[in-house]
Amino acid sequence: MRIGILGGTGPAGSALGARLASIGYEVVIGSRSRYRAMETVDSLRAAWPALNLSVSAGDNEEAASCDVVVLATPWDSAATTAQDNIEHLRGKVVISMANALVRVGGEFQPLLPPRGSVAAHVQAAVPECRVVAAFHHLPAKELGHLGDPIDSDVLICSDDAEATRTAMDIVAHIPGCRPLDAGELSNATAIEAFTAVLLQLNVRYKTRVAPKLTGIKKDPRA
Repeated sequence: MRIGILGGTGPAGSALGARLASIGYEVVIGSRSRYRAMETVDSLRAAWPALNLSVSAGDNEEAASCDVVVLATPWDSAATTAQDNIEHLRGKVVISMANALVRVGGEFQPLLPPRGSVAAHVQAAVPECRVVAAFHHLPAKELGHLGDPIDSDVLICSDDAEATRTAMDIVAHIPGCRPLDAGELSNATAIEAFTAVLLQLNVRYKTRVAPKLTGIKKDPRA
């Protein structure tokens, strides 16, 4: 499976791309600037020379041509980036990982995007796609530490059951991550907003937290 990352040169997108490449996926780091994407790929390969990462650089159009596409742009450009690449995204699973947040003084506060969440806004902008909300709570720095597992649950929601299963299968291959089906896309509002709480905990306790839920015994993919 080829996974494209639109806006993949930022901290979260590049870290996710490196992590996915390290577990066997073919990843295309996309950017509005191919040269910036090339610089990002070069830095990832230089950081992990022994892993022979299957990651390549391209513009957003090339990334959008992959089998599954992740939107890793800033939250306020996610919908427009998807719209700009609709010819390549139509009918595909598109994973939205952006959180609409603002820092006011020492506090992180969630914003309310159109449709209630970034993911729902993207779905409304590209109704031909199957949008999934996922990866919101994984700390970018730890995501990029490829030698270490990530001890975290990943909450996933979508209005398309097959798209949910696709995202859950990808997450399940990341060491330490457990995918959890969090229901329909309307729940992305709460999932995205909760990121503000996690960031506030990071500041207060000088750490990087990730959610881990108790009480779920069955295989979440069943």
